[in-house]
Order: sequence, then C-alpha cells, then structure tokens
Amino acid sequence: MAQLICMGLDLAWSPRNPSGIATLQVIGDPELGRLTGILVDSRIAQSNAEILDYIQTQAGTDPCLLAVDAPLRVPNMTGQRQAEAELNQVFRAYEAGAHPANRRLLEKDGQVRGEVLVQALSNCGFQEQAEIQQGILTRQITEVFPHSAMVSLFGLSRTLKYKARPKRTWQERQQAWHLYQEHLQSLTIADPALSGHEGLLQVDVGSLKGCSLKNYEDQVDALMCAYIALYGFRWGCERCHSFGNWEEGHIFTPLPRGLWSSE
Repeated sequence: MAQLICMGLDLAWSPRNPSGIATLQVIGDPELGRLTGILVDSRIAQSNAEILDYIQTQAGTDPCLLAVDAPLRVPNMTGQRQAEAELNQVFRAYEAGAHPANRRLLEKDGQVRGEVLVQALSNCGFQEQAEIQQGILTRQITEVFPHSAMVSLFGLSRTLKYKARPKRTWQERQQAWHLYQEHLQSLTIADPALSGHEGLLQVDVGSLKGCSLKNYEDQVDALMCAYIALYGFRWGCERCHSFGNWEEGHIFTPLPRGLWSSE
C-alpha cells in the first residue's frame, strides 16, 4: 500500500483562536484487515497560513485523508443545514447532536473559515468529499464530528462531558477526561488500531488550566478526528455514514453498531 497519511484538524472558527492538528502515518494492508495509525505529530496552529503549511509539509505528495471538525460548506444564511438535521435525528438520543451551522454564525469578514481552507487546499490536490471510502487512496478533505464518533466508537450511551459548559463542574469534567483518555487508549487493540499516542494521553488534565487545558483539548480532539479518517478508510459505508450532501454541506461519522450495514 502506498503511504497513507490521516490528519485531524480541530479548526477554530476564527484565526484569533488556536486549532489542534494531528498526523497519523498508516501502516498495514486494508485487504487483510490490518491497519494501524501511528501518531507522528500533534500540535497547536493558529493562522490559516500556519495550518496550510503544516498540512503540505506532513502530507507531501502522499495520499492524505484530512478530517476537519468545522463546517466546510455553508450555503445557508440562517438556521441549520440538512446535515445537522439528519445527524441529530440519529444522535440526539445520545446527547450528541450537532450545533446549527449557518453563515450568520460562522462568517467572518465575508468568509467561512472552512470554505477558505477547502479552496486553498484544492491548489495542493485536495478535493472536498462528503464521505471517506473504504480502501480508496486519495487526497481529500472531509467534515467530521467527534462527539457522534465517540458515541459510536466507544459504545457510549451519551457523550463525554469534558468541555467547559455553564453549570458543568470541574470535577465532572475531570472524570469525563479520564474516561476520554481511557477510551482513546483502548484503540491500541481496535480495528483499525491506533499507536504512538500514549504520551499524549499520559498528561494529567488536573494540572492544566486556562489556555494550557484548551490547547490540550484541541490536540486530543484533533487526534480523534484523525482516527475518524482512519476508521473511514478501513470501513467506509459499512460502518460510517455521511449526513447531508456535498452541495449543501455534509458531516461524516462512524455509526453505532446497531446501524452498521454489515450487521
């Protein structure tokens, strides 16, 4: 198999805020069902130029699946996209519904950041695709949603409450972080497998505050996005689904086991 790179990007809606980004090198043979993504880099990036330079450097000329947690195509001025409506029908029961995406919320200086990224990456041979196809080597960028992916991949009854929210205590967040780290560690024996991320997961979240905690959160979420790309490459539509459509916006995510097409 040609060298495949899977990248995850937890993209902030504005360049004023940092974004997390992570890179997996993929080894193994998908036809034999043996794939492992090795975490080779995880960091924080800020500007569009910094993010683009990172992607170009890490991907080189290899096939690369870039999974982005941010809206990449937002034609609607208000309300929500069909992608959010469809995803929420499946994942609302797990408290994993997606927030509405529209231009009134996302547009900064007349532009949606995800759309700017897609356009810039098209000059590097990347194409925006609504779904990641099983075993197909290509250079593509796809919108994903970590919360629905966690529910599906980890068999959760509801999402992990590790993010800062009103009335959510620090103790609740720390407990959720411990579970998040444990679940990510369990991917070392999953199909596909994840390795090289042990150091990232050994961070004591209780020792982090403010920007340090937020930067760590962004890097771990970027790792989650990168694994979604790897999982999509391994299983495609057998275990994943793209909600919405290419023209009006899409969200690609693994599905709970009961919804697998192979079940």
